[in-house]
Amino acid sequence: MKLENTRVAFTETLMELAAKDPAVCLVSSDSIKALRADPFMEKFPERTYEVGIAEQNAVGLAAGLASCGMIPFFGTYAGFITMRACEQVRTFVCYPGLNVKLVGLNGGMASGEREGVTHQFFEDIGILRSIPGTTIVVPADASQVRHAVRAVAKVPGPAYIRLGSGRDPVTFEDDCPFELGKMRVLREYGSDLAIFGNGFILPRVLEAAERLKSDGIKATVVEVHTLRPLDVGGIAGVLKRTGAAVTVEDHNINGALGSAIAEVIAEEMPCPLTRVALRDVFPGSGHPDPLLDYYGIGVKDIMEAARRSISRKQ
Repeated sequence: MKLENTRVAFTETLMELAAKDPAVCLVSSDSIKALRADPFMEKFPERTYEVGIAEQNAVGLAAGLASCGMIPFFGTYAGFITMRACEQVRTFVCYPGLNVKLVGLNGGMASGEREGVTHQFFEDIGILRSIPGTTIVVPADASQVRHAVRAVAKVPGPAYIRLGSGRDPVTFEDDCPFELGKMRVLREYGSDLAIFGNGFILPRVLEAAERLKSDGIKATVVEVHTLRPLDVGGIAGVLKRTGAAVTVEDHNINGALGSAIAEVIAEEMPCPLTRVALRDVFPGSGHPDPLLDYYGIGVKDIMEAARRSISRKQ
């Protein structure tokens, strides 16, 4: 499987934006190396703000820059943004609706291979979905990170982009389009069920759908890369056609993609749902592939979830 670095993709795109717009800047909390952002700092030293290990201060600084018309991107580990600096994100950025772009590294447990449990973050999306007004994007690979960075830069207001470990599987061609706020169908083998996924484990979802097809189960695979604004109409349309659903994500089972789809099901289009995610435990660390398998987010787990949802169709 081909791998690319989503962090490099972010920095290269930010440099592209900064070359065109003097308001674009970078805020870091001892994260320049982690972001692979040395080239940005070298080219735009006057627009690089390194505050050290002080994430709460970094959010405050980003808010201040935004209030003066700048477009700050603050990048560091996902949990340090959404947990350590949660109050500052909520009160200083989201409450006033400031144009701050947050970039979280090591999203998901499979991103903590090198740094262990303390640097695996599987609560970030759930936390931010509880805070009003924040665009939330979970790109699938490096090419989609580039599209996502460009897209959120055009939309005023707070935004969060979830990045991985820097060794992330390639799912899409570089020129594959990206539309903020819209789900998209990746495979449409049939209407037995819908499998919703996002992020860097999409290759597992696609493999599971392919193997299910060989077993006579025809699924529609849907990527939901934007969790706010959520494409409720598009998701409800897929649910209406299929009548059963599975969600797959590298996140705690509470609060993120599975919860978002469950909300659409409850309010728009009732049908059976089986969620494949980290089941409310603190995982260990290790290589992404065996780790995901161990915690029930393997291809076989997705296939079993599909069969369960189909068995509950009326």
